[in-house]
Amino acid sequence: MPNRLANEKSPYLLQHANNPVNWFPWGEEAFAKARIEDKPVFLSIGYSTCHWCHVMERESFENEDVAQVLNEHFISIKVDREERPDLDRIYMLFVQAATGSGGWPMSVWLTPDARPFFGGTYFAPDNRYGRPGFKSLLEHLSRAWRGERERIESSGVQVIQQLRDLAAAGAEEAGGELQDTLDSTYNYFRRTFDSKLGGFGQAPKFPRPSVLNFLLRYGQMSGEEEAQPLVFKTLDEMAKGGMNDQLGGGFHRYSVDERWFVPHFEKMLYDQAQLAISYLEAYQITKEAVFAQTARDIFEYVLRDLTHPEGGFFSAEDADSAVDAENPHEKREGAFYVWEAMEIRQELGIAAAAIFNRRYGVAVNGNVQEDPHGEFTGRNILYQAHPADPEQDEILTDAIAKLLEYRSTRPRPHLDDKVLAGWNGMMISAFAKGAQVLDEPRYAEAARRAATFVREKLWRDGTLLRRYREGDSAIAAFLDDYACMTNALVDLYETDFDLAHLTWAEELATRAIALFADPNGGFFSTPEKQADLVLRLKDDYDGAEPSGNSVLTYALLRLARLRGRDDFRQAAELTLAAFQGKIKTGGPGMPQLLVAQMFAAGRPIEIVFAGEPSPEALQVLRGRFLPNAVVLRAEHSPDAAIYKQPGIYVCQNFTCQLPVFTAEELAARLQ
Repeated sequence: MPNRLANEKSPYLLQHANNPVNWFPWGEEAFAKARIEDKPVFLSIGYSTCHWCHVMERESFENEDVAQVLNEHFISIKVDREERPDLDRIYMLFVQAATGSGGWPMSVWLTPDARPFFGGTYFAPDNRYGRPGFKSLLEHLSRAWRGERERIESSGVQVIQQLRDLAAAGAEEAGGELQDTLDSTYNYFRRTFDSKLGGFGQAPKFPRPSVLNFLLRYGQMSGEEEAQPLVFKTLDEMAKGGMNDQLGGGFHRYSVDERWFVPHFEKMLYDQAQLAISYLEAYQITKEAVFAQTARDIFEYVLRDLTHPEGGFFSAEDADSAVDAENPHEKREGAFYVWEAMEIRQELGIAAAAIFNRRYGVAVNGNVQEDPHGEFTGRNILYQAHPADPEQDEILTDAIAKLLEYRSTRPRPHLDDKVLAGWNGMMISAFAKGAQVLDEPRYAEAARRAATFVREKLWRDGTLLRRYREGDSAIAAFLDDYACMTNALVDLYETDFDLAHLTWAEELATRAIALFADPNGGFFSTPEKQADLVLRLKDDYDGAEPSGNSVLTYALLRLARLRGRDDFRQAAELTLAAFQGKIKTGGPGMPQLLVAQMFAAGRPIEIVFAGEPSPEALQVLRGRFLPNAVVLRAEHSPDAAIYKQPGIYVCQNFTCQLPVFTAEELAARLQ
């Protein structure tokens, strides 16, 4: 019999709907039952494409003995972290503070009033390596709840206060020069940079595009010649590695080794969006074709595999997939993506296979040397082992098409087909930038269709919703959703100059300020009176996704310039001031907020088209990396009256020069 999760829309919750565990979705029903039955709550947080979430489900949540303990002694709640990032942040903060690390699946035990008292991540089913197994831990916590109830409840109250203090730490330590903070942040990334293989730190290596955004802008602003090459090296090595899907485009979540070779195979929409922009900006600066091509490959992957028929973008594809169609329940990580040498030879023939194998590092007995779980025995992860030979381009192009077609007949990884407002905002920004930099109208159309999808499905009476799936729109949007959609609409406006994009961006920004702004500066992730939260946080960490504070601050600054909105500028400046103490001591954790700070402090550039911009002029403009510029049509400017003469106005430091009229003149002026 399915449990209560069968009534949910989240793909992650539905994956657990047939567990013997008596799961509840997050909500008052579960906590009321915990209070009535005087039981603690077991909270499990994950997402549908999470490999170790699948492992813990198979080992523990599908186990009848474990389920019996959970059902007898706990009220069990499942949460999709992608639907409820607010809950995920609160309890992840607790787990990280309590254990020194975090991750998913996240396992937290709560009092019936939702206060955490014990937590961790993945727990093995039995006792291993000196650590208790999951069932033993459940039995221990059940005894502790019955025998030490008062101490546990008191601890829960103290924990919330400690988390509140932890979240606020550093806010009062303002002072110091911005340049010092920028320099120290850059020096941190330079010290941790892997000069041989790119990236920062040791394995596992994660793409963290906000760091790349910071370094590109810091290099241009400061004149530090070594800053931008750190980005180019990282992007180049990532594109060569197995973390980049060499056949189908798009990037996997992270690399388990230091050379970007063995990936964790899930593909997330937010990675595609942010990395596409990083590759586009690297192309603007270097004009290296490999960066443009990598961005195109990302876009083609998203259009082919992550796009809703009506235009929105799906969330992710799983790391695991069935080994073959006859055994759909026998899954292995990366099964969809890895190759036996014999398969390639059968599909391509001996001669073409030899060329392909040399280019992509295919070995007869497999090319994965470090394989602790035996998942890749005899198989190959494709990577760029040798440089391309131009004389073999046609053979390789044909080989990739054949292998991609063959791969499409394999059982596909699970698709998480929910549409999230914030992640769609990131992807809309990427497609808008792609349309600009690569002069590709299809990308502009993809961005517009997605924006229309979000407006039609997730915009209700002046309020944004977070999630759409199978006709159901739900969950009041969070700061991140408003921030990313606002910024996306600015990017879309600078692509096609449709004033409707700016108008909606202003509505979203105004609503975000009303819902989330702290009068003392900065934005909370959630509205003020959200009853089901034990803590209201201001998220400021730019990790796999940038924080809502970073993105909204940047978007407000851009809108302030485009629309002459002093209220937006003041809200952004108040945010930057509120985070000065934390930025001073923790700049490497907030690189995207430093991007906003550099935009605010840098020399502003406005490029205003009075009259229809020529394709040649747009090509000149969009071929340059101009991070401090905003671009608009004269009739949409708050100062429209000053642009009487047709032409292109380049305004710096709020002073406009005489207009230019040709693409060549614009190029000279921008130089």
